[in-house]
Amino acid sequence: MMEVNIKGLELSTQIMIEESLRRGIHVEIIDQKENLIRLEKEGKVEYIQQATKTSADSYIVVLLMENKQVTKLLLKEQKMNVPHGVVIHSQEEAVQAYNEFEGLEIVVKPNSTNFGQGVVILDENRKVEDFKKAVDYALALDSTVLIEEFFKGKEYRFLVIGDELAAVVHRVPANVVGDGKHTIEELVEIKNRNPLRGKGYVTPLEKIQLGVVEEDFLLKQNLTEKSILDKDVTVYLRENSNVSTGGDTIDYTDEMHPGYKEIAIKAAKALNAKICGIDIILKDCKEAPTEDNYCIIELNFNPALHMHDFPFEGKNRRVEEKVLDLLGF
Repeated sequence: MMEVNIKGLELSTQIMIEESLRRGIHVEIIDQKENLIRLEKEGKVEYIQQATKTSADSYIVVLLMENKQVTKLLLKEQKMNVPHGVVIHSQEEAVQAYNEFEGLEIVVKPNSTNFGQGVVILDENRKVEDFKKAVDYALALDSTVLIEEFFKGKEYRFLVIGDELAAVVHRVPANVVGDGKHTIEELVEIKNRNPLRGKGYVTPLEKIQLGVVEEDFLLKQNLTEKSILDKDVTVYLRENSNVSTGGDTIDYTDEMHPGYKEIAIKAAKALNAKICGIDIILKDCKEAPTEDNYCIIELNFNPALHMHDFPFEGKNRRVEEKVLDLLGF
């Protein structure tokens, strides 16, 4: 077996390379910074970037998944549940739409960003000033912003590869558990010592940050980073559950009701996507789907693989094998 230096590459790319070598595929890293590799075996050549950007998905499919507004439109055409919302392009349009969401929790998010960037969740008791601030934050990242009703439940990432549901994880927002001794700041530092946590997606989990978003979320709970939590009390540091912001992952592939697996596959097919991460909020993952107990909030064109191989809790699903199978290796 040939040797390839995988140090410094994203973990998803690392596991893709390791499985390729195991299969006797020649691997060449042609741009380490961009995690771009070339695979070759018996005259067949494939280029892969960040483990899931491949020739299996056309450029237009990527553009469709990247555009949250278009994604919602295509899913609604297939009679699938998506959040009610409006599209705005300015602060003035946002203010005009504000009363439409009176008394409701809402999500403000850019139309085409990943990793939870620019996403702000506001409760029903929000102030107009907080709403305007969230809109400004999102508009700084994209000229098109979605304002949507917040669907209550637990968020799950479904990974579809080809026509198959490969894995499911429940993503838990960044959190700490009290011990009656340490401050929240200290608990974060202790949790970040776990070798599973790092920076830059080279480890299974990302380090938890204590920035402005986390501090504001703590204030809403009448807490600060200097607060000492009682023993076994869990405090969440963010509303969103992205692994990129320090969230934990729990494998739910076996526990998930098959109806939602079928919905995830149908959602990917609605955009003709071959490799796709579908984010769905569920009220109960063991109950059969109905018209009002689930909501598809996003489709992702470059889903991370490592969260399914190295979940915080659960077993390795070896999803890189399915990507290589899809590519014909």
